[in-house]
This record gives sequence, C-alpha cells and structure tokens, in this order.
Amino acid sequence: MKASLSVDLHKLAKFVNLSLPVLSVLFFFAGLHLSFYFHFATVTFLLLTVINLFYLRVQRSHALLGNFGIIGQARYMMESIGPELRQYFFANDTEERPFNRNERAEVYRKAKNVDSAASFGSQQNFDEFELKLRHTMFPVAKSELQPFSLTLGEERGIANAYTLSSPFMISAMSYGALGEKAVRSLSRGAKKTGILMNTGEGGYPKYHLEEGGNLIFQIGTAKFGVRTPEGHLDEAKLKEVCAKDQIKMIEIKLSQGAKPGKGGMLPKEKITQEISELRGVPLGKDVISPPSHVECTSPEATVEFIKRIQEISQLPVGIKLCLGRPEEFEELVEAMIKRQSFPDWITVDGSEGGTGAAPKAFLDSVGIPIYPALKIVGDILKKHNVRDRLKVFAGGKLISPARQIMAFCLGADAIYTARGFMLALGCIQALECGNNTCPVGITTHDPSLQRGLDIEQKANRVCNYVHALEHDLRELLSATGCRSVREFNEEHLFIPKGTILSSLYTKNTLAPVSS
Repeated sequence: MKASLSVDLHKLAKFVNLSLPVLSVLFFFAGLHLSFYFHFATVTFLLLTVINLFYLRVQRSHALLGNFGIIGQARYMMESIGPELRQYFFANDTEERPFNRNERAEVYRKAKNVDSAASFGSQQNFDEFELKLRHTMFPVAKSELQPFSLTLGEERGIANAYTLSSPFMISAMSYGALGEKAVRSLSRGAKKTGILMNTGEGGYPKYHLEEGGNLIFQIGTAKFGVRTPEGHLDEAKLKEVCAKDQIKMIEIKLSQGAKPGKGGMLPKEKITQEISELRGVPLGKDVISPPSHVECTSPEATVEFIKRIQEISQLPVGIKLCLGRPEEFEELVEAMIKRQSFPDWITVDGSEGGTGAAPKAFLDSVGIPIYPALKIVGDILKKHNVRDRLKVFAGGKLISPARQIMAFCLGADAIYTARGFMLALGCIQALECGNNTCPVGITTHDPSLQRGLDIEQKANRVCNYVHALEHDLRELLSATGCRSVREFNEEHLFIPKGTILSSLYTKNTLAPVSS
C-alpha cells in the first residue's frame, strides 16, 4: 500500500478556529493565576481570534477566507512569495521567464567585468527547434576585422547626419518608467562609452540631458514634451528640443513590442509632481497614451508626418513599430515610394519586448516576434528595391551576443536593448516594474528604494556591459568568417525546419529534415 502525505485543510481550519479562542482564555487565566507574562500570549491570541472572526464572519470578498479563516490567509501569503521561492530555490537555471538565471548571470558577469566562460558544456537545448550560428573552418584574423560605423541620414544627405561607432544602443526607457538614479546611471554610462540612449516617451528629457550622453528623442503617440493641449504636435517645442546639442536623432514611436496596438502606460503610483509637470499630465491618474498618432490615419498621412518631423528637426528621423500585418507595412513602404520620402531608419520591435507596464493579453498574445519580423520587413524592403534607402534597428530580448548576431544575420544594422541594460544596473527580475516597488531602485521613484543605487558604480557597469558585448561580437565575427556586421546574412544561420522562421523561406536547403 502506497503511503501519502496529505493535509485535510478543512479539518485543520476547524481545529485552528476552535483553538484560537480556547488558547486566548487559557492564557488569560494563566496570566491571572500563574504569571503576568502569560498575558502577552493572551493579547497575541486574542488579536488572532478577532482577525479570524473578521475573515470568517465579516468580509465577503474572498470565499477562501470565509471558509478557512486565517489558514486561508496563510495560503495567500505563501502564494505572494511564490515567485521569489521559485526564483531562488526551485526553478532551475534555464526555466524562468522572461529571462532565465543563465541569461541574467551572463549579463551580470559582463557588467561586473567578470569572465563569463562556463564549464562542462551548454545548458541550452540542441534539437530541431534551435537556431544556431554557422562558423567557418577558416576564421578571420582579429587584425582584419573592420570597426563598426553606421551613418544615419546619409541617404538624404542632411547636414546633421549622425554616425554610430557602436552597434549597441540603450532602448527607449523614459523618466517615469525609470527612476532618476537609473536614468542618470544609464546616461552617464552612455556618455562614457559613446553609445546612444533613447529617451523614451517621457516628455522633456531632463535627467537624460543632465548626464551628458547623446540621445535619441522619442515622440510617442501622446507626444509628451512636444504636444499641444489637444494632443497634436507642437512645432515650437520640438524645435526647442532638437536645438539641444545632445539630441542627435528623433524616433517616432508608432507601436511597441510590449503592447502593439495600444498606447504607453504609466501607473498613477509612479507619477510624481515632477513627472506630472514634465509630461503635462495630472497627478493621481494612470497615464494612458492613445494607440496611434492623431496625424497618422493612413499610410500616406504617416509618411507625411515623418517628412514633417524631418523638416522641423533637421535631424535623422526614424520610426519604431512592432510588426502585425505585413500587408499594412507593405502599404506603408509603397506610400514612401510614391512620395519618395523615407525615414532614416525603421526600428523593428519584437513582441518579446516589454520593460514597462502592459496588459497581460498584449504581452502574451499580440505582435510578431523579432526574428520573423526582421525577415518579413527585410523581404518587403528588398521586394520594392528600397532596402538601401534606410537602416533597420532591432529590439526585443536581444541581451546576449548570440541573439544580437542572429538579428544582424536577419537584416538588422544596429541593436537596441533595454532589459539588457536594466540587468547591467542590477535588475533582479522582481517583476515589480509597474508598481513603484522595484527592490533595487531602478523602476521606482521611492527615495528609500533608490538609495542603494550608486550612479557612478552603475554607470561603470553599463560601460563594462557594452565593452563585453563588443568583445564577443568581434570574437563571433572572426569565427563566422566575417570582417564586419554588414557581411552577416541568413546563410550564417542554421534554421531548422518546423520553426516559425523556417516557414518564411520558400526554399531552405540548409534546414535539416525534422525527425
């Protein structure tokens, strides 16, 4: 007969419900006749009895509490710390989402300038669904590798074209989504390494500017910082922002991977008086941006809006979108061709994205992932012979060198990452980003939680992370036989049949036969 260990919660609750008042009485008499110190237990058990009676007889919101009383509350308490228990004690190194322990540890080691070599083999899967890089038998010498250089705006021949010297950029994170110290740390780190930082759609980029890093100013659908009271573009405010020497480029956010088809969200818990003033929004209310720009009602109108921003700013201007319906993107490209007006780059944001608050239905179920999205966007641009009219940035869970190079192989010219840099700052994936309760002080405006975040130290971690990514990029360039990222293409990828990506290829002679 097989023995089993089980607990009858109903009987346990009855026992506890009876025991609490009985123990209160027993300790009361013990305090009267034996020792006064028993009254400390009397007060404790009397308080527990009152709480238990409230759960059982008064509150009506939770059936579990109404049936089991304080035992039911114990269950809720255990459930509330379940994520922490799984993260530190029960989940293995490759189980967690959105990033497992191995992925986080790799970023931590890079940010701390610690060797990230591992022993005894990889813990990744090696099966028919694994995308892998193809190396060459004849690696390129490191001395033959070409330094990275990418100029934005060169296709239009503008005077204020901007050249990237690193393929890595800090993706859009606003002051609001992040706290002051996190913004300062990232911007200071960006300045030290010479990379670009996207301001996010947070209005006037006060702390981004104060630390001196070069910036991409993002215009979201609510146009915080450059809006009229009615929500339209305020040209005078945009000119004022673009006049800042640190503003090197402008990005128009049409949609984002975390919640494509829905505007940005900033919970009321994170709106301070300062954020209210910078964004021009009221205190005490969630800030929900509209799902689209009021000016962008059609492909033609969207192209005109992009052109208008280019003319006002006189800077490189790009658009950011999460791909949904490829035919709609193709219509947008056709409108660009008809108008002979193109953005300087397109940021393809995969549906894996998500640094801020978003409805779970959107996080889980809307949008196309980054790799197939890059393939589709590239194919449409090539189909219409306009791939050379603009650049392509990629974003969406691209925190590691291997995933970044796979994006290069699928057509990306440069890489955005937000969560990679959050992890470099010390993010522990507590999943509290939208609650203003980030335990490491990154996505909170609570001074007591930000206290432990040292700006200079974290800025140095940003530098270390960037330098480590650049080092690994050179190593993988050499191993694949390429001298620059421009030489990467789909032939450098092993794409098994049966994957989402392989279904986009009409002829994939490199793919193995599925077992």
